[in-house]
Amino acid sequence: MSKIKRHLSKKSGLPPGSLVHVGEVHDHEHRISVISYNGSTIERHIVKSIEEILPFKSEDKITWVIIDGLKDVSIIDAVGQHFDIHALVLEDILNTHQRPKYDEFEDYLYIVIKALSLKNTAFQVQYEQISLLILDKFVFTFKEKPSEIFDPILSRLDNDKSHIRNLGTDYLAYVIMDTVVDEYFSLQDTLDELVESVEDELMSNPSIQTLTSIQRIKRELIFIRRTISPLRELLASIQRSESALLDEHTKRYFGDVYDHVISVTEAMESYRDLIADMLDIYLSSISNKMNETMKVLTVFASIFIPLTFIAGVYGMNFDYMPELKWKWGYPALWGVFIAISLFLLGYFKKKKWL
Repeated sequence: MSKIKRHLSKKSGLPPGSLVHVGEVHDHEHRISVISYNGSTIERHIVKSIEEILPFKSEDKITWVIIDGLKDVSIIDAVGQHFDIHALVLEDILNTHQRPKYDEFEDYLYIVIKALSLKNTAFQVQYEQISLLILDKFVFTFKEKPSEIFDPILSRLDNDKSHIRNLGTDYLAYVIMDTVVDEYFSLQDTLDELVESVEDELMSNPSIQTLTSIQRIKRELIFIRRTISPLRELLASIQRSESALLDEHTKRYFGDVYDHVISVTEAMESYRDLIADMLDIYLSSISNKMNETMKVLTVFASIFIPLTFIAGVYGMNFDYMPELKWKWGYPALWGVFIAISLFLLGYFKKKKWL
């Protein structure tokens, strides 16, 4: 949280629409990939500036522009200038701490979604903001860093029979969102396995590492839920939209993504309840262990209390204590000690306290 505040402080005092990159700076080269296609042809290019894609405006093709990296503000500014994008939208693209949302304008649509992926086996989730600008013939995708998340889409584009090649920019936007949401199911599968392993450990041999795992999962679930939940409102807004950029036929596909989001959201809700129950079980288990330990200590203390009493009596320095002069006093006292101990042990076992 402190890191987020530190990033946001960069914009303090600046007027609305100021283009400042707010977020983690990734160490990689900027890359602008251009895929231009229609039902019969497809072209792929790597360009260095936005100006190089301007000739595609006059072509009767769909042009998908993938911009990897946001630290070069001039690229985002050039998109705004050449495609008449509002300054506040450009500002939101550069602010990678946006919640998922959908904004509708006369000539374009703006969508923010979050891609989730696992950083390592310790269930550290990485969050990447993906922004979409949907125009009549162009789709701009802004990513924080290069990744392979869109490789399945690029493979489908190579097939000239694919629906993507024969439909508009709205369908391409659907495919992008569907690909991102599908990654949530992979995350859900990993979470299933992790929760099951922690649950088994909790039942067999709970330890401080178990508590650490439960707390880590609980924290990640909070951020995952915060990331996924707004997608329901976003997709519902798309389905209600009357924008000319969204075909009625394509809205049905967005409805399918909506169903997927509902499914994942409900799963995360169930995980949250399960983790809360596991935390209660852990605390109960530790409490039971403590009770068992205290019971054993109490039993031993109960055995030694009468022995200590007898030893205390004969430890008093009185002159007239006949037992002190008796030849068999010492062994007799040990016999009393052993008899009392055996009697108490037998009594405790009969009561099932041991």
